Amino acid sequence: MNLFADIRALVIDALTALQAEGHLPTGLDFTAVAVEPPRDAAHGDMATNAAMVLAKPAAMQPRAIAEILAARLMADPRLLAAVVAGPGFLNLRLAPAMWQGVVRAALLAGKDFGRCAVGAGQKVNVEFVSANPTGPMHVGHVRGAVVGDALANLLAFAGWDVTREYYINDGGAQVDVLARSAFERYREAHGLEPEIREGLYPGDYLIPVGEALKAKYGNTLLDQPEAVWLADVRDFATAMMMEMIRADLAALGVSMDLYSSEKALYGTGKIEAAIDTLRNMDLIYEGTLEPPKGQLPEDWEPRMQTLFRSTAHGDDVDRPVMKSDGSWTYFAPDIAYHYDKVSRGYDQLIDIFGADHGGYVKRMKAAVSALSGGRVPLDIKLIQLVKLWKNGEPFKMSKRAGTFVTLRDVVEMAGADVTRFIMLTRKNDVALDFDFDKVLEQSKDNPVFYVQYANARVNSILRKAREAGVNVSEEVLAAADLSQLAHPAEVEVARKIAEWPRLVEIAARGNEPHRVSFYLYELASDLHALWNRGNDEPSLRFLQEDTAVSQAKIALARAVTVVICAGLGILGVTPVEEMR
Repeated sequence: MNLFADIRALVIDALTALQAEGHLPTGLDFTAVAVEPPRDAAHGDMATNAAMVLAKPAAMQPRAIAEILAARLMADPRLLAAVVAGPGFLNLRLAPAMWQGVVRAALLAGKDFGRCAVGAGQKVNVEFVSANPTGPMHVGHVRGAVVGDALANLLAFAGWDVTREYYINDGGAQVDVLARSAFERYREAHGLEPEIREGLYPGDYLIPVGEALKAKYGNTLLDQPEAVWLADVRDFATAMMMEMIRADLAALGVSMDLYSSEKALYGTGKIEAAIDTLRNMDLIYEGTLEPPKGQLPEDWEPRMQTLFRSTAHGDDVDRPVMKSDGSWTYFAPDIAYHYDKVSRGYDQLIDIFGADHGGYVKRMKAAVSALSGGRVPLDIKLIQLVKLWKNGEPFKMSKRAGTFVTLRDVVEMAGADVTRFIMLTRKNDVALDFDFDKVLEQSKDNPVFYVQYANARVNSILRKAREAGVNVSEEVLAAADLSQLAHPAEVEVARKIAEWPRLVEIAARGNEPHRVSFYLYELASDLHALWNRGNDEPSLRFLQEDTAVSQAKIALARAVTVVICAGLGILGVTPVEEMR
């Protein structure tokens, strides 16, 4: 049940009837007609912009349309009032039975309340994390992993067919550096002093890799030149790093449907095929680029390169795909990889990138636009930095990693559920402060505690009701006399519950999972406010002398937990039934 969609349908029906009666011209497009919460809750329960968006095509004054629409809508028993405001907005007040119906709908639907088919089964690929397989993941990867996983959950909840994918960057120079770093740990495993020179990875996490290399190869690689052992050590170390990364992701509650390898693109003709496809579209040419902004012409040495005409698809400048020495740029395999995703038949692609990849956004969108003929949209979410704090100071680096705080450090200190929720308390393109002290404190200022506490409070209500002999089974609560829920504070909670299906659609269409955490905090706040008012107004307490009244009030509370559990499920957070 989506009450906002139901009332919008009521508005559209009224407009259609007004057309049939000759009060409005025919042929009007109602697509832009919306029904939303009003900016000021004092103005009503919902508001529609129908008169405003139809005024110009109807060649009528907005207020004139609003007035005849209001009169038509007032004939429906679902509305108590339809009031024209300002130049032609229409504020609507719903009958109490509508809010009570939302509570019942939530109880009947259970975990599926708010689930919708707006995605219509479209195939969407969400690529996220995609960390270089050169070591454990750091705190920046935590945020990208949580955002990507929660987004995938959200899209699946809203009716998309979702594939979670990890792109292994195992084709570049960084894996050669990994191999050389691992080889030094291999030497160390044989009692030799490792030479961790500048440019190599210094973290202790490579010590087990060195020991594993010793177990497999013995001392046969010690006196060999790099050309002999580099490829084998690279593959061995990369495989062990990916095992570590999979384990790290599992600790955060993230699992992938598919792992794709950059290395698999080389020597297989896939890069050449992708570039040839663009060449056949006259989008590949030989040329030179203008000097970078801020660089004097005399400092610029123009070089003939193979370029992708990305400006034809919205980019600022054309991009090189092959260097003057004939080797591929980093961009070329990325084009091939996305061409592969397009070829797999996805209707939409989503990439979760670190903030340092901002320069890649336009060029990747241009490539996908060209390769898909404009059919497949690519949305790229940039993940801004996470700043860690503890005891009022920046949190120091991990000795194990050598240079950064790892994902495991964060999860072990805060827990996976807390980590996931906090990572979604800001929009992805806004920097986030993660204070280990604050995220674990039990207060209203800690959003994950506040939401979990609301769920635990309702479970406490259910336990006390059972102890008092009140039947609070799912069936009984769903059939309760909800007309008892007439107090404004109770209606306010029901209103917030009614926003959930609409919120799911908006968040899914915008690829914005953070909206779910914002909403859950607001819903929890309304539940806590109702609870606290019961301390001063006994009639608002959930347990009353009259069993039927108790069941109605508890039904409202239970509907809150239905939504909280559904929302936490999207965020990948386990609901807490009892606070300790």
